Amino acid sequence: MQDHFERLGLPRRFSVDAGELERAYLARSRAAHPDFHALGGDGQLAASEAHAAAVNEAYTTLKDPFHRAEHLLALLGGPTASEMKDIPPAFLMEMMEVREAIEAADAAGKERLEADIRDRYAAVFDGIDTLFAKNDLTGVRKELNAAKYLKGLLRDLRNG
Repeated sequence: MQDHFERLGLPRRFSVDAGELERAYLARSRAAHPDFHALGGDGQLAASEAHAAAVNEAYTTLKDPFHRAEHLLALLGGPTASEMKDIPPAFLMEMMEVREAIEAADAAGKERLEADIRDRYAAVFDGIDTLFAKNDLTGVRKELNAAKYLKGLLRDLRNG
């Protein structure tokens, strides 16, 4: 498995400074850009293109907190979503109530619910940062499962 943190020269941790991530990406992206390797022959150009694609993938993954957490969890040997599908029952009950509220809400109510769900989604990642710090990989997986559920609610809210 590719280590996107290593590829961008960043420490392997969930909390990432957005500016630091951007600077690391731009520096490595410039160095790997195929335009700088066009005169080196087909082999060097192909290697440069592959490296540039890997740098772009690393940046895209680490920029998004959900994907960054999934990647870090995999690097640390934590459970995958297919290995552990647990979501706390209290959370599921709460989400059932939110789904009912969505179905009953008018346009303004749906906007408020969307804002609440977005806030809840963001709060999940505050908890994930703490769980990574404690090396609680099972807890991280449970929170990522909850985050995925919240993402689904947001998608349904926008499409419904």
